[in-house]
Amino acid sequence: MKTKALFYVLLISGLLVASSGYAEVKLPAIISSNMVLQRNTTITLWGWADAKEEIVINTSWLDEELKTAADKEGRWEIEAKTTNSKAAQTIELKSADSNILLENILFGEVWLCSGQSNMEQPVRGYYGQPTFGSQQAITTASNENLRLFTAEKQADTAPKDNLNDYRGWQSAGPSNVKDFSAVAYFYGQQLQEILDVPVGMIHSSWGGSLVESWISKEVLSSMQEVDLSEVDLSRGNRFPTVLFNAMINPLIPYTIKGVLWYQGESNASEPEKYKMLFPAMVKDWRTRWDIGDFPFYYVQIAPFVYGWDGADILIPFMREAQLKCLDLIPNSGIAITLDIGEEKNIHPAKKKEVADRLLYNALNQTYAYEAVDFSGPILDSFKIMHDTILLTFKYAEHGVYSYDELEGFEIAGADKVFYPATAINNRKGLFVRSDKVNNPVAVRYAWHSWVKGTLFDTNLLPASSFRTDTWNDATRFDSLIEK
Repeated sequence: MKTKALFYVLLISGLLVASSGYAEVKLPAIISSNMVLQRNTTITLWGWADAKEEIVINTSWLDEELKTAADKEGRWEIEAKTTNSKAAQTIELKSADSNILLENILFGEVWLCSGQSNMEQPVRGYYGQPTFGSQQAITTASNENLRLFTAEKQADTAPKDNLNDYRGWQSAGPSNVKDFSAVAYFYGQQLQEILDVPVGMIHSSWGGSLVESWISKEVLSSMQEVDLSEVDLSRGNRFPTVLFNAMINPLIPYTIKGVLWYQGESNASEPEKYKMLFPAMVKDWRTRWDIGDFPFYYVQIAPFVYGWDGADILIPFMREAQLKCLDLIPNSGIAITLDIGEEKNIHPAKKKEVADRLLYNALNQTYAYEAVDFSGPILDSFKIMHDTILLTFKYAEHGVYSYDELEGFEIAGADKVFYPATAINNRKGLFVRSDKVNNPVAVRYAWHSWVKGTLFDTNLLPASSFRTDTWNDATRFDSLIEK
């Protein structure tokens, strides 16, 4: 009888333990010792515990303790004010069964970096594909005030509360910087030095991913059918919503300053669709974070010889679509890469230049460094003058510049046939003409998949591909000869 009674006691105890989802307070992966919290703002702390469990939080910077309780599902959440202090901070969380101490926390600037392989590319580079400046970057990487966090590749058909695989918060050093996103590292390292405050860089990207993969099902379903019934999660970069579910949702609502985004190659064959999807993704993220229209700075895809039919026609339209997203996404900025692409490598080695151009956007538009130029020339207007077209540009306050001869210009008449053209810099703008076109009506620049940008402002920021026409059925003289 005693044995039987003991069995029932143990059985009941086991059932009670099993019915309790969280015997102790649990924190999401992104909240830990060594993290950087966005400075001088309201941040959110959250986690899980038993339903109705009370949690008491004491911080080193607040005089009063914070109290909250888990809801019936076991989730708890509370806000706290941060300061501008540069001192290391602590957070202590207590419940009936838990006593968690988070140490070495800094207040600073927190940026999320996401996208596909060009954002994922590590400081050490890919196999056979270098990142220029990697040795110097790795050698000098030690920085207690620059902290790095990486969400490893993972996918799911439903939104996840926490990351399954990640590299937790660490101070920058040679051993972790070599495998961290090069664009994210170069950006964060310079931002930390310039602002002289701690910086936290969160990296969450997957090579080859579609923009659809990073949009929630609720938002994407309003634009296209979303069928997740036969998803191969090992190829999560090719399926809708699954990367948002597993690599972005678990980071919300960790307070960030802004986002850096480098993606588009996988969507390059559908530029008009991208012009709809990308702004929708940005709006989706901003809505879910619920901290306003935080800065969103992104990279235009670089020139490259794509191997699929029609690429030479569609890639310029994709670059144009990305440029037009500036007007569709509030508080955004673009980094143009027309001068640093590589003909046979889709992963340009000049990742620091990419980071620099993202940084210039942030310094000027987010951190009020008005003296920092953030944009190359953008076409403002054109005027037909007999056999010549005059182009003028915004964001070229001191004129336009070219290292050598201006190349990549084409001009067409009413027949919509483009011929190579000569462009002459008069410093305030460009005169474009061709002996083959007596009555020109349109100009295009760098309107190919692979080009080498030659047009800059006087701070050497490049212009994007552009056109003065709205034609979708134009041809080139050389293509007519081939026929």
